[in-house]
Amino acid sequence: EDPSLERHFKGHRDAVTSVDFSRAKKQLASGSMDSSLMIWSMKPQMRAYRFLGHKDAVLCVQFSPSGHLVASGSRDKTVRLWIPSVKGESTVFKAHTGTVRSVHFSSDGQSLVTASDDKTIKVWTVHRQKFLFSLSQHINWVRCARFSPDGRLIVSSSDDKTVKLWDKTSRECIHSFCEHGGFVNHVDFHPSGHCIAAGGTDSTVKLWDIRMNRLLQHYQGNSVVNSLSFHPSGNYLVTASSDSTLKILDLLEGRLLYTLHGHQGPATCVAFSRDGDLFASGGSDEQVMVWKTNFDADYSDVVKPQKYSSSVDETHGTGVEMDGGIHHKKTKTQDSVRTHEQQEEETSLANTLEHIMGQLDVLTQTVSILEQRLTLTEDKLKECLETQQKIIQNKTN
Repeated sequence: EDPSLERHFKGHRDAVTSVDFSRAKKQLASGSMDSSLMIWSMKPQMRAYRFLGHKDAVLCVQFSPSGHLVASGSRDKTVRLWIPSVKGESTVFKAHTGTVRSVHFSSDGQSLVTASDDKTIKVWTVHRQKFLFSLSQHINWVRCARFSPDGRLIVSSSDDKTVKLWDKTSRECIHSFCEHGGFVNHVDFHPSGHCIAAGGTDSTVKLWDIRMNRLLQHYQGNSVVNSLSFHPSGNYLVTASSDSTLKILDLLEGRLLYTLHGHQGPATCVAFSRDGDLFASGGSDEQVMVWKTNFDADYSDVVKPQKYSSSVDETHGTGVEMDGGIHHKKTKTQDSVRTHEQQEEETSLANTLEHIMGQLDVLTQTVSILEQRLTLTEDKLKECLETQQKIIQNKTN
């Protein structure tokens, strides 16, 4: 069955720049050139929240892994962390000396990586918004930066036409991929962590194996690639292009599977939901669209947590060795032998742990908000005291 348009959201007053689903698909976040961030409810007839705080275009948004926080980056050079509820409270920190183009949480939710027009990538702690370190070998604007699934690597893409791979511990650039012929707008890790994909102004999408640093696949399109997202199974990639289309690539077959037309004008951003059932797109037409995936009946098994098999299905002849679900069906493992009770117990425990982590996110974020307010109050009190002292001095003089 072909992918189908499920619904679309209208509310932004300028081009949509970024979209991301919360973990449980209850909410969808979008950023826009209109300087706002919107949180859309996936439940019918539920109203959206519009968050105002940034002083200029919001260029990137992402939910934390728990879904209890949303990070946004802006042309106003700041990053904000929001609690996605009615109040829409946020903390703000001056992240860069240039436009912030990308924000991304590590899979444990503890770190945030940001990328900017100041040519640097920065890593921060989430709970205190404390700056940890900078990565600065790019010689032009950095468009995108992402943590690897295991959090040990960072990949970045830039207007210097390179994609760089960094070791988070040593903070060294371990490889530069220079095959792109134009600005590289977007880059991301394959779910296995063994491959990366990037798209840019040269109208291509390229996939590399980062263990051997070799090009695996190359797709030549007709228009600038603005954004891309891997399906959680690792078998598909969706792209958003300036020719208004979304394209779904079959990585197993190494071919274009679907071209979707929905947006009027450039499609600027695209992202799969965490389970791969849905994907969202945004465009310069101010619309956010939600699509039902439909195209793979067998992937539900693949997206469950598992050890990725390293077998390669040679029948496809694409030379793809992606250790990350590049197979049609899950091989039988000890997981399938586990009792139903054990699985339920593990799921329940994992859910409880996630809930606690989520509450911790909210609690620490609330403390940060209160700290920022306290600092503002102290500053105002100091101002008032200084003003009073001046008045008294003037009177005595």
